[in-house]
Amino acid sequence: MKNSWKLKLANAKQELKAFWRNEQGIGTLEVVLIIAVVVLIFIIFKDFIMEQVNKLVNKSKTGIDNAFK
Repeated sequence: MKNSWKLKLANAKQELKAFWRNEQGIGTLEVVLIIAVVVLIFIIFKDFIMEQVNKLVNKSKTGIDNAFK
């Protein structure tokens, strides 16, 4: 009975080590983290980005209007 307990403990230890060394899914985690950072940056600078985009659109509209006058 004692040997069975030690064997189970040794197997659990080996499984834990194998789980720790397993790198499957790390690539997905990296992509998710990168997307999260990009979204966070966009949220933080949303007003600035929208202001710049509106300026560019207005310049383009003015340029197009002037070209067709």
